[in-house]
Amino acid sequence: MPSSPKLFYARPSSYSRRSTVLIICIIIATIIGFIVILRQTLGYKCKFDKPLSVSVTWDRSSSSSGSSTSDEGPKRHKVMGFVGIQTGFGSSGRRRALRQTWFPSDHQGLQRLEESTGLVFRFIIGKTRDKSKMTALRKEVAEYDDFLLLDIEEEYSKLPYKTLAFFKAAYALYDSDFYVKADDDIYLRPDRLSLLLAKERPHSQTYLGCMKKGPVFTDPKLKWYEPLSHLLGKEYFLHAYGPLYALSADVVASLVALRNNSFRMFSNEDVTIGSWMLAMNVNHEDNRKLCEAECTPSSIAVWDIPKCSGLCNPEKKMLELHSKDICSKSSTLPADDDE
Repeated sequence: MPSSPKLFYARPSSYSRRSTVLIICIIIATIIGFIVILRQTLGYKCKFDKPLSVSVTWDRSSSSSGSSTSDEGPKRHKVMGFVGIQTGFGSSGRRRALRQTWFPSDHQGLQRLEESTGLVFRFIIGKTRDKSKMTALRKEVAEYDDFLLLDIEEEYSKLPYKTLAFFKAAYALYDSDFYVKADDDIYLRPDRLSLLLAKERPHSQTYLGCMKKGPVFTDPKLKWYEPLSHLLGKEYFLHAYGPLYALSADVVASLVALRNNSFRMFSNEDVTIGSWMLAMNVNHEDNRKLCEAECTPSSIAVWDIPKCSGLCNPEKKMLELHSKDICSKSSTLPADDDE
């Protein structure tokens, strides 16, 4: 009697399964690689990057001086320095010149600069009732994404108020070792500024700038200072030139903690901050590399001192300076060379 046929059931080979999975992984990796290369080739710009620009508003119903942001959460980002480039509605040409020189005009370029220096760079501007100017600003913000917008009227007569608002806003957003106020008409070397701010300092409360002595009585509003000047035996006090100076974190923390109108405001922003620094008894650190009239191997900021408070013709002069290798391509000297 013939034996009944045996039935065989094919079992899937583990080798075949592994081969199939491997082939699928290779195909997926190839597709992903192709997409990445294609995006880079076509100049693809990621649309999902975290926005850099942010608006800052204050809770005016509170007696504290704290701030809240409309686009950011309460988390403060840790950086070595926050550099606020003070600008206005009539300074679009200056911003254009900056973006053609030392201030990157594209999102990725700005992020690379910030990663390499440990510094954050933003244009600082307030608001205006002129709807056409606000519309133009919104377009510029959307195109470049490099602003910090303050909830304060942008007026020349209110620059001291804007400066204080800037320090409060920057402090609310960033846990920074230094907060730097800069004007939009100076030529800056971010790499050298980074090295200067990174130096070890014995004082936690530091006011860093190119220091000058100015007459106390040039402004009638400063007459309150007369009794103190007699006590000091002189009619001058030391303060930094306005185009560029930095305050350490401890100093800014004290400014943020001040109640409104605790300190008097004066017509000149640099004099205002200088008088506050004197009242707070902070350490004054004078550095002449922050106010050089020409590019040198060690210059950090260049502007037409003493002719102008900044570059005399910034839109033209900025491009001229950047075309010189000594300004834009010279090597960065060690921080010790600033001693």
